[in-house]
Amino acid sequence: MSEKYDTVKVSDESGDEDSNNQAQKIRLPPIEIGPNENRLQYGYTLWYSRRSVGKQSDRRYAENLKFIGRFGSVEQFWALYSHLARPSELTPSSDFHLFKNGIKPMWEDLANRQGGKWAVTLRKGSVDRCWENLILAMLGEQFMVGEEICGAVVSVRFQEDKVCVWNKTSSDTATTGRIKETLRRVLQLPSDTLMDYKPHNERLKHAIIKSQSEGAVKL
Repeated sequence: MSEKYDTVKVSDESGDEDSNNQAQKIRLPPIEIGPNENRLQYGYTLWYSRRSVGKQSDRRYAENLKFIGRFGSVEQFWALYSHLARPSELTPSSDFHLFKNGIKPMWEDLANRQGGKWAVTLRKGSVDRCWENLILAMLGEQFMVGEEICGAVVSVRFQEDKVCVWNKTSSDTATTGRIKETLRRVLQLPSDTLMDYKPHNERLKHAIIKSQSEGAVKL
């Protein structure tokens, strides 16, 4: 790989916010693929975050995003993944975000604004298997929805865990339906598993209303 990562095992500390923000602003060069490597259809970036106690603002969420690494081939993926902590090893309130290069794991990103996400609630003990199956299905283009997939997230919580798949177009019900069925198949989900789809524009509307309300109070 063209980049070196000294600490791929994720720390539970939030880290230095200034360095994290700087890492997000750097325009990284294209990922170099070796002549004997198997190129993936898309390159991907991996992020880590840990939520603060209580309600979290969108600004705080962005500050907590920590860049972990990138890859563009099967070999580069396994080189990174084999050194990562598994989701079950993370402290509760932690998240891994695996998104296509150029797409930030934020609903405000242009690639995400008109989209949404499928969220699958998992019982404790199954998150490692489900996360690995999900990202392998995503990298292997098993969803068969063209360029609709933006990325995937695993969220570790105290009582339960979640995995999510983000897509570009929430209004395309045929696509969201195919993603749901593929998720159910690759994760081998029981029929009673809770699956919920949420368009990102609902959060956008909420943010606008909240901002207007706060502005009115200040006046």
